[in-house]
This record gives sequence, structure tokens and C-alpha cells, in this order.
Amino acid sequence: MLYLCFHDRVNACVDVVLSGVKLLQALGLNPGHGKDHSVLHSRNDLEETFIHFMGKGAAAERFFSDKETFHDIARIASEFPGAQHYVGGNAALIGQKLAANSDLKVLLCGPVGPKLHELLDDNVFVPPESLQEVDEFHLILEYQAGEEWGQLKAPHANRFIFSHDLSNGAMNMLEVFVSSLEEFQPDLVVLSGLHMMEGQSKELQRKRLLEVVTSISDIPTGIPVHLELASMTNRELMSSIVHQQVFPAVTSLGLNEQELLFLSQSASGPHSSLSSWNGVPDVGMVSDILFWILKEHGRSKSRASDLTRIHFHTLAYHILATVDGHWANQLAAVAAGARMAGTQACATETINASRVSLRAPREFMTSHSEAGSRIVVNPNKPVVEWHREGISFHFTPVLVCKDPIRTVGLGDAISAEGLFYSEVHPHY
Repeated sequence: MLYLCFHDRVNACVDVVLSGVKLLQALGLNPGHGKDHSVLHSRNDLEETFIHFMGKGAAAERFFSDKETFHDIARIASEFPGAQHYVGGNAALIGQKLAANSDLKVLLCGPVGPKLHELLDDNVFVPPESLQEVDEFHLILEYQAGEEWGQLKAPHANRFIFSHDLSNGAMNMLEVFVSSLEEFQPDLVVLSGLHMMEGQSKELQRKRLLEVVTSISDIPTGIPVHLELASMTNRELMSSIVHQQVFPAVTSLGLNEQELLFLSQSASGPHSSLSSWNGVPDVGMVSDILFWILKEHGRSKSRASDLTRIHFHTLAYHILATVDGHWANQLAAVAAGARMAGTQACATETINASRVSLRAPREFMTSHSEAGSRIVVNPNKPVVEWHREGISFHFTPVLVCKDPIRTVGLGDAISAEGLFYSEVHPHY
């Protein structure tokens, strides 16, 4: 779930990536009515939840409670023609992305089985205590924009993720991570995998969250800690992450539009009455929620919090929000993240203009909670900056890949690239 720039973290697994529709067909399932299940208990729950999110073109992640059924599905998926195996888990993905820079060394503390170990970059180091005999598998069911199944037609390309992952959920590598810090001496810590605790009991969730906070407090002062959020359904757990000192203990957050709205709904923030985004998330609403997080839970003269940075990413645009005086190079960081989104989705080295489209709003309000200003995006200067009560916002459109090769891990790659270009002020 943690990782470093010289990095470290504690959620790691093998992603098995394949066509969602083809796998469900191979399982003998037929397209019925979509229904969201917060936890998957059966193949039928999987089929209904997949349909629910494919119909919206939205990404989601769920825990599969039945071990035997999950392993049966995982075996079929892993052996399916065309199935691909990749490094998985937010932590491992961010570490793998950063390790692509030869000057960086990454320490990965997560449950690392033989297949995952084989897939990791040479610059990713795994402590012996993190090695285990079997891999944790996450199944990534992808679908393309316009793909049809029965009456269903996906409005966007996206993926649905599910697993029966108890090692990451129990944060089993947390102690290994803490004990590795002194020797590794990281410049950055990346923490992820909190969403995996949804498969645990409330008592264990509470216990492990407190241990996470204690572990973060053991990290030497001056080392930034980035928390990468992921899809969640448990409002109580999300509220605990916000309120039980996790947010004030970290320096930076990375999250997408679903996680942002769910966070606001769980902690009674701005626009929390909104049930879901309608199309491209409204920039002013997103800006209001980001402002609220940093104002209510970020660093201020009256609050002992380390949180000073949020990197928000959605398909059409990104926003980097920072508390003034703590970060530099935000323009390059948010632009680099947007460039990464376009190139990685299309699997190209540079942006290919014929394969991308612009879906971001050409003009928008910077707020709906107060009298925000109207911004008109200038194509010659696409990164837009505005300020609100000591917080700076940097917005950039994304050149969206029309025919994405792979959407898995895109958010992690975006966050990693943004972190790579971000500069923490020395007095931090």
C-alpha cells in the first residue's frame, strides 16, 4: 500500500486484463438488468454490477466475498485467449511508472508473488518479507466505447475490477513498510490500498486505520506522503479515512471524479446531494469540493495538518489544487499528467493528433458555492490558473484517446507523472 520516489507502499497484485463481455459469456452469463452490489457474493452479482457500470461507462472496483467462486472465475480468466497479465495494485503501478526513470529507485512493500515479481521493473526492490508463494489476482474486465451486449451499449471505454484480495485488504505489509523506512531513506512515500479494507470487518478497519496513521507519523518530518484513493462503496470507511486523522497525516491526494463525489457524500461536503455526475463533471463543482477538502482538512494557521495538495483527474480534464507556499511547478505537473493520459491510453510515445479528441469544456465557472469567475480556455495557453483564499488551482484539458488500448492503471500513471514534476518547497 505504500511506495516511494525512492518509494514504497503496500498494495500490489497481478492484474488479469481481458474483455468483460467475453469473460461473462464464457461463464455462461446473459445480459439482464444492471444492479449495483457493494460486495459481490456470486456470479449473478458480478453480471448485474458489471452491466450497471458498463451502461454508465464508469469505472468501479468491488470485493468478491466467495473465495472458491472467485478462484474458479480467476482461473478461467487467466487462461482465457487474449488475457494479459500486468503489474497491478495502485502502489505497484505508481512504483513501476516511477521506476521507468533510471535515476529513481523504488521500494515496494506489498504481497509479491512469483508472477508479480517477474513483471516488476529492475529498479523496483522488494524486501524478502514481502515475498509470498502465491500471487493476489485482480480481474480487470474492459469494454470499449460503443461496445454492445444484449440491449446494453457502453457510452465510454472503461473497466470493472474485482478481487478476493485479503492480503492487501488486511494491510499485511504495513509493518514491513515501517521497518524498511530507516534503511531505505525515501524522498517520497506513496500510500494506497485503503479501499481494499472494504472486505474487512468494521473492527479490523478501525484498528488498521489507526495503525496506518501511527505508521505515517513515524515517517521522518519533511518526507511528503501521497495517498492514492480508489473506488469505494463504504461511506463509513471513507468518512473514517477523512476524519480519523488519515487526511491530515498525508501531504498529497490523488483521486478521480467518482472518488471525489463519494468523498463529499460520505463527509457531508459541497454538492453531496448530487447522486452522480452527468457526463463530464462540472468544473465549478469539482473546484468547490477540492477547495472544501483543503479548507476543512488541509494545512492552515489554525490546523495541524500536512495536507497541501490534491491531484484530481477525470477523462476530459485534470485539476491540481495546492495550498499556497508549499508546492511549485504545478503548471508542468498538471500538464505532464494530462500528456501521460493521452499517450498511455493510446500506447504511443507522443500525442498523435489523429487519435485524440478534446472533450473538456471550452468555458466554465470556477465555483458554484460562491461568485466564481468565468474562464474561457485559450488553446494557445491551455493550463488555466485561478486562486481562492490561499489555494491555487491549475486546470488543463486532456487530449482523450479515441481508441484506448488499455485504461487500467491510467489514474496511477497520471498521479505518478504529476508527482514526478511536482516540487515541494524546502521549508515544507
